[in-house]
Amino acid sequence: MSELAFAPSYQVAPDSTVKPEDVIEVLRQCFDPEIPVNIIDLGLVYDIAIKPERVDVKMTLTALGCPMAAEVMSDVRDHLLTLPGVNDAGVDIVYEPVWTPERMSEEARWELGMV
Repeated sequence: MSELAFAPSYQVAPDSTVKPEDVIEVLRQCFDPEIPVNIIDLGLVYDIAIKPERVDVKMTLTALGCPMAAEVMSDVRDHLLTLPGVNDAGVDIVYEPVWTPERMSEEARWELGMV
């Protein structure tokens, strides 16, 4: 697992059975449709709220007005719903702070030939 340049913030309800590391692991299976790197290593996920039976994610996209936004949101939600104990999930796309390549992990930079 690579070190993240900008790790998401977490809020975890005391009575939640879902662990932040499990959420991160499942989100590493979600990819930006135009860049072959997962949304965690790209630094697209800003905030994760873990509640009993629900996970909410605030994230951004690499480009404002991305035509694939709905597909990305659906993919993230579908992956979150695979977690044991998660019966509902929400994905909120935000554009502040603006995403920049500096948010990417070192591993993502290597993968994209930016190092």
